[in-house]
Amino acid sequence: MLYAKASESFCTLILAHGAGAPMDSEFMNVMTQYLLELNISVVRFEFPYMALRRLDAVRRPPNRAPVMLDTWRSVYKEVCEQATGPVVIAGKSMGGRMASMLVDELQAPALICLGYPFYATKKPDQPRIEHLLTLRTPTLIVQGERDALGCRDVVETYPLSTAIHFEWMAHADHDLKPLKRSGFTQDVYLRHAALEIASFLTRHLQGQSVD
Repeated sequence: MLYAKASESFCTLILAHGAGAPMDSEFMNVMTQYLLELNISVVRFEFPYMALRRLDAVRRPPNRAPVMLDTWRSVYKEVCEQATGPVVIAGKSMGGRMASMLVDELQAPALICLGYPFYATKKPDQPRIEHLLTLRTPTLIVQGERDALGCRDVVETYPLSTAIHFEWMAHADHDLKPLKRSGFTQDVYLRHAALEIASFLTRHLQGQSVD
């Protein structure tokens, strides 16, 4: 695991990677840095298939869901034993989806998803949202309006839990990268995402113990 502690941390956020890139990809590094600047400590980890890739450079498909969920449980337990303040869980794409599947079970105080994969590419008629209909944990999903795995026009038709809040990024794709004609850059959007996360967590963690 990679543990980055903010100088004046008010919570710890466990950030899981997506299906194709490791915990120290550029996206993950940039998000971590921006969150640290906002007094959010960040813990990153890798699912078993990605950890093996780091050892032998062989690309493998993601582990089956039960394996990844057990990995999340183990990491959450370990971090909670070390952290002195609230511990929230988060993830990019697949990592966020796995987190959302057990956040109520873990009773984490909040969930953050960056680019949620609501459906497979070109299959918006087959949404993967059953558990999101009854989600109880306060949740923030930062989503690109033109995300190929969950565009705004489609996602807004889903009867999702009222515990889920969205921050929509105009003209952005699954990696929160906007079209050039938008006048913005991915870096600007990632910084904005970090600010929204900090604001959301500040509101929902009020009254809980802090570092």
